[in-house]
Amino acid sequence: MDRRQEILEAAAKSFTLFGYKATTMEQVAKIANVGKGTIYTFFANKEILFQEIAMSLVREMQAEADAVLDASASFMDNAHNALMKILQFREKHLLFAKLLEEEKELRTPAVKQVLVRIETEILSYVTELIQRRIVKGEIKDCDAELVSYLLLKAYLAFIVDWQELHGDIIPEEKISNLFKETIFRGLVLT
Repeated sequence: MDRRQEILEAAAKSFTLFGYKATTMEQVAKIANVGKGTIYTFFANKEILFQEIAMSLVREMQAEADAVLDASASFMDNAHNALMKILQFREKHLLFAKLLEEEKELRTPAVKQVLVRIETEILSYVTELIQRRIVKGEIKDCDAELVSYLLLKAYLAFIVDWQELHGDIIPEEKISNLFKETIFRGLVLT
C-alpha cells in the first residue's frame, strides 16, 4: 500500500471516530504512522483531505448502487433498487453517520459543504440513470434533475424520517409499491 492510501485510511478512521472538527493532522499522522509533514506532501490541508475521503465515499456508494442495476429490469425496479442501496449505504456507513451527526449537532461548515457535495453527486448519478431511460424511450421526457431530487428526497423521507418520527420502519416492499403506484406510474411510458 502506498503512503497516500495509508494517510487516506488513517484520516477516514480519525474522522469516523472523532468527527471532522475534532480530527487533527497530528492524529492522522499518528494513526498512519507517518510524520505530519508527509501528509502535507499529499494534501495541502485537512479540508482537502476530508473532501478526498468524502468523494471516495461517493464512489463506493455509486459502485454499490451500480451492482444492483439490471439492464433487463424496468426503470421502476432499477430506480428503487439503486435508491434503496444508496440510502442503506448512507445509514450503515460509520463515517457517513458520523458526518450526519456532526452536522446536525455542531453545524460544522466544512461538514455541511461536504454533505451538500455528496448529495449533489448522488443527484447527478440518479439524474444520469433517468436520462438514460428517457433516451431508451422507457420513461417520459422530463426534467431528470428535478425528478431525481424528488425521488431521493421522497425515499429519504420514507426510509429515514418516517422511522425517526413514527418509531417504526416501513417495509421495503411497501415503499416500492407506493412509488410504483404514484411517482413511477407518472413517468413510465405505457
